[in-house]
Amino acid sequence: MSERTAATAPLRARAEIDLAALRANVRALRAHAPGAAVMAVVKSEAYGHGAVPCARAALAAGATWLGTATPEEALALRAAGLPGRIMCWLWTPGGPWCEAIEAELDVSVSAMWALEEVVEAARGAGRPARVQLKADTGLGRNGCQPGADWAALVDAALRAEAEGLLRVTGLWSHFACADEPGHPSIAAQLAVFRDMVAHAEGRGVRPEVRHIANSPATLTLPDSHFDLVRTGIATYGISPSPELGTPADFGLRPVMTLSASLALVKQVPGGHGVSYGHRYVTPGPTTLGLVPLGYADGIPRHASSAGPVLVEGKWRTIAGRVAMDQFVVDLGGDEPAAGTRAVLFGAGDRGEPTAEDWAQAAGTIAYEIVTRIGTRVPRVYVNEEQDG
Repeated sequence: MSERTAATAPLRARAEIDLAALRANVRALRAHAPGAAVMAVVKSEAYGHGAVPCARAALAAGATWLGTATPEEALALRAAGLPGRIMCWLWTPGGPWCEAIEAELDVSVSAMWALEEVVEAARGAGRPARVQLKADTGLGRNGCQPGADWAALVDAALRAEAEGLLRVTGLWSHFACADEPGHPSIAAQLAVFRDMVAHAEGRGVRPEVRHIANSPATLTLPDSHFDLVRTGIATYGISPSPELGTPADFGLRPVMTLSASLALVKQVPGGHGVSYGHRYVTPGPTTLGLVPLGYADGIPRHASSAGPVLVEGKWRTIAGRVAMDQFVVDLGGDEPAAGTRAVLFGAGDRGEPTAEDWAQAAGTIAYEIVTRIGTRVPRVYVNEEQDG
């Protein structure tokens, strides 16, 4: 992912990342969970915002853990000099266990094969691994099933701990429906998690942290906070669900503003087809503006004829299909100069659309809108200095 300063960013397009907003978001999330530590989740390049700059900003604002999906993401943070606790949880057989142990990462284990691999790596490294046992409390993805499987995994981990090969640093799980207020699975998962933690602690596990709360649970379910909350999308100022509230309702501000420079503005007659398939035909004489961003940059093709764009203070809508590198907006006869800024989304308080507006237009979630913005779009970091 390219990184530029505001002065050197090319005119075609840019994703401006407001690190002051990110720091303020972390402080707001800490206030929502005052009894727990905060893990800033920076997987997938910090949901498209840039992992290393965002990780540094989150730590500066009081996050004490960083979280990634893959070990490669976590190792990249260590290579960049990021200190403290870093956890990674999406492992496959043959993963870089030894490197993770040497980098003092916290690694997640959901099954016996993973425990066996990390124990073997710890023998080879000559130092204990930091291991967190993940429980499947009802999400049905990663994690160990309750009952006999969990009992066997816990006992095997304790045997390895007694041999000095690992330290069980955490017990954790993940919600399926925390973004749906009142969903019956929330209480059910909490109950299962408490039971699985009680079993592990009854057998002798002494974890540093117990955690299940993601962004929506951090914001709305204080009973789920335990010792640590994992804040992903909320760190970047996006509400995990419109049903829960807007970012402003939670004291959050979107961090990314995506914009581009109009590449062309031209007059066309009525009845003029626009973009592939002519799904849009001008209803009368008008002006068209060419925005040099497309699905190769992460603009969802599903937002064809629907995605909103702010140009010269007015909301415009994509005219016709989004192409690989560009799309068109009908300017309704207005004639802004080529090079005029078109804002696709931002914080929303300057009249521009938000990532949530784009999610609604594309029939998806705001997580996907920001995360999919591609590497051709440089990230431009502003307000990098810590607030006074």
